[in-house]
Amino acid sequence: TATATTTATTATTMATSDYIKFFEELRCTDVATVGGKNSSLGEMTTQLAQYGIPVPPGFATTSKAYWDHLEETGLQFLIKSETELLKEGKKKLADVGRTIRKAVSSAPLSPELEAAILDAYSKLSIRCGDEDLSVAVRSSATAEDLPEASFAGQQETYLNIRGDHDLLKACKDCYASLFTDRAISYRNEKGFEHTDVALSIGIQQMARSDRGSSGVMFTIDTETGFPNVVLINGSWGLGENVVQGTVGPDEFLIFKPTLKDGTKPILRKKIGEKEKTMIFARGAGATVKNIDTPKSRRRRFCIHDEDAITLAKWAKTIEEHYSMQRGVKTPMDIEWAKDGRTGQLYIVQARPETVQSQTSGNQLVEYKLTEMNPPEPLVTGTSVGHRILHGEVCIIRDVHDLVKFRPGCILVSEITDPDWVPIMKQAAGIITDHGGRTCHAAIVSRELGVAAVVGTGIATEKLKDGQKVTLCCDGSDMGRIFEGSIAFEKNVTDLKDIPDTKTKVMLNIADPDSALRWWRLPIDGIGLCRMEFTVTEHVKAHPMALAHPERVTDEKAKAEIMELTRHYDTPADYMVETLARGLGTLAAVAYPKPVIVRMSDFKTNEYATLLGGADFEPNEENPMIGFRGASRYYSPRYEDGFALECKAIKYIREVLGLNNVTVMIPFCRTLSEADRVLAVMAKNGLHRSKDFKVFVMCEIPSNVILAKEFSKRFDGFSIGSNDLTQLVLGIDRDNENLAELYDERNEAVLTLIRSVITTAKACGRKVGICGQAPSDHVGFAEMLVDAGIDSVSLNPDSVIPVRQRIAAHEAKYGVGYGLGSNFVDKLSDFEKSIAGAVAHPKETFMKIEKNIEKAVDRVVNPHPQ
Repeated sequence: TATATTTATTATTMATSDYIKFFEELRCTDVATVGGKNSSLGEMTTQLAQYGIPVPPGFATTSKAYWDHLEETGLQFLIKSETELLKEGKKKLADVGRTIRKAVSSAPLSPELEAAILDAYSKLSIRCGDEDLSVAVRSSATAEDLPEASFAGQQETYLNIRGDHDLLKACKDCYASLFTDRAISYRNEKGFEHTDVALSIGIQQMARSDRGSSGVMFTIDTETGFPNVVLINGSWGLGENVVQGTVGPDEFLIFKPTLKDGTKPILRKKIGEKEKTMIFARGAGATVKNIDTPKSRRRRFCIHDEDAITLAKWAKTIEEHYSMQRGVKTPMDIEWAKDGRTGQLYIVQARPETVQSQTSGNQLVEYKLTEMNPPEPLVTGTSVGHRILHGEVCIIRDVHDLVKFRPGCILVSEITDPDWVPIMKQAAGIITDHGGRTCHAAIVSRELGVAAVVGTGIATEKLKDGQKVTLCCDGSDMGRIFEGSIAFEKNVTDLKDIPDTKTKVMLNIADPDSALRWWRLPIDGIGLCRMEFTVTEHVKAHPMALAHPERVTDEKAKAEIMELTRHYDTPADYMVETLARGLGTLAAVAYPKPVIVRMSDFKTNEYATLLGGADFEPNEENPMIGFRGASRYYSPRYEDGFALECKAIKYIREVLGLNNVTVMIPFCRTLSEADRVLAVMAKNGLHRSKDFKVFVMCEIPSNVILAKEFSKRFDGFSIGSNDLTQLVLGIDRDNENLAELYDERNEAVLTLIRSVITTAKACGRKVGICGQAPSDHVGFAEMLVDAGIDSVSLNPDSVIPVRQRIAAHEAKYGVGYGLGSNFVDKLSDFEKSIAGAVAHPKETFMKIEKNIEKAVDRVVNPHPQ
């Protein structure tokens, strides 16, 4: 078979009839003529070739061909009669479908239609340089691929069809597949009359992805609806394995806004199991077959990074084109293929995405486990949807056992396909052994609003029929299944009519796997992007063990590090890219708003638990005030590890294109230490400048006392109220015996907070807070606004309520109103919501004014301003 080609061919060269249209003759407005799939192929062929997007050539039968075929064979009467019997409840769905399909597939095509199909096939074969061309024969319904309804996967596709006889048979089978049980049921559900929907057949040259790879991509995050990414799934061989969920695919997540020449914004890159490879079959019988993927291939990505970037650029262009055509933002669901002989990439289908694009963004729903110490999960997999639920396992291993499914149970199976949809609709949740985010089980689960965990590998073996479990899809990428009923809570936040504030409201964030779910929050940036979670959960090895793997003495740790880093030139490259992608995912949520990444602030005991960490960490009596933060960055013990952190920040800004990222130095004890850290950063390519600001955590009393001098070295302060409180009060914040003394609202702590705000403002430096206090204590954020703070960075669940309180406070008092009796006066508005405010005003609000007795009296006996 010759290589697929998209060379433009005029309609005069490819003469057509009323029954045949070549892709070059079609536009997206031709849905009534050739269905959604084929009109889209025509649109891309005619309109997107100028952007270098190749589509394998082909042609489509028209709806007129279908209607004439029904009329000439009398099939329309049978179809109407059978579907009426179904509607009246006089005949079962399975019997109706079987009767119609048998009649349609056995009815001969008219001589005129046969001749038209074979003539077009001959012309296509000559054009592609292969007299016995291998083609894909796909169904395209005239009510298909609308943004509000997805018919994808309901009709059949036939791959590697060769020769006149097999082509005509595949065409008749396509017509019959318009009446699969699932298709009949779906049209009934969506209100489509069966006699109003025609079927067009698409005949398209096969790209030789059987020798290469293929897959699916979406121009939106399928779980959160985050619109600024392209999600790519792929596997070796033909793409049916990805769509059907037969394999665990490779996954790439690419950031669209910085997708331009010179950047490579891959936010996530995860290798899949790719257990099977679908290839062309030879001889009589089946046209394709699945073989076991060799281990060497399973351990490799099915496409290169450059391929992923090319596909993402094409996806972005396709989305922009369809959005312009429709006059509304239109996320797309796209299929791609890579020819294994030539290395050429192709787009083979594109349709509007039908789930997240139809979801209202007016509410933010959050599920989280509330049990303090949940057990280890029984199985884990890829999370689909956002929900936690309790249920009973019902294992179904074969399509013939579907009748055994117990409605309301959690369906557990190896995979699903369209025949499983009726019981999927009855399931409380779904768990599969195989598949990824774009497999059939995942797509249908989203459409049904059912939570699922796919690609577990072992669910059908590990779980038992009738077992009570908790299915947990709590917003992270990993879905978990627990034994028994684990306690959880559901929180719903209304995102409508959220007020603006002069004081910036920013976000504290750490987990890349759950970051994208917060994209709808009304934030002004990220005030604290914690590095430690990415190091622990993604990098997993000690930075110095990656900078100097030869120093690792534990042979088991050394072997694990080698396995982690096998896809990279060096372990150091692995550290840089993995850390950059994790932090880049966090930064993407707020782009182009500012994101402040705090450089690593592990304690020595925490670092020691990382792979290889024991060889690089001292044993300290009190790590909380030991070798941590800035003191590590210039020390020979860690300087090479810090160099990798700096390179990761450069990678984020220059390779991922996220130039909204700046950094913050934690636990910087002295001015000389600040100078040494800035020098090490400059040595590693991070020069403080107008375009790259460096902040410092204000969490040590010396930061406050010498704030004016620190202001000469840094561009701003972020108050870490947690550490500042423990160091001001001399309390180990992890010591439960002193817990009741630990309070950020203590007069001494408030004095230092007000002092650094005042000094920073006087020195022209930005000052914010990223500690727990504004999230934990009602009234604390208002006090900071009165003091004139620039920003307040909050935990996700506090963003909405604190923003609303700040807005109300600013509306009444403005910003920087003063930290004194004025602050106490306004508390009369909050008396009812703050327990104990009147009974214990001093302990509750920790006022620091000289006339505090007078202020307390004004709380007890408030009077108007």
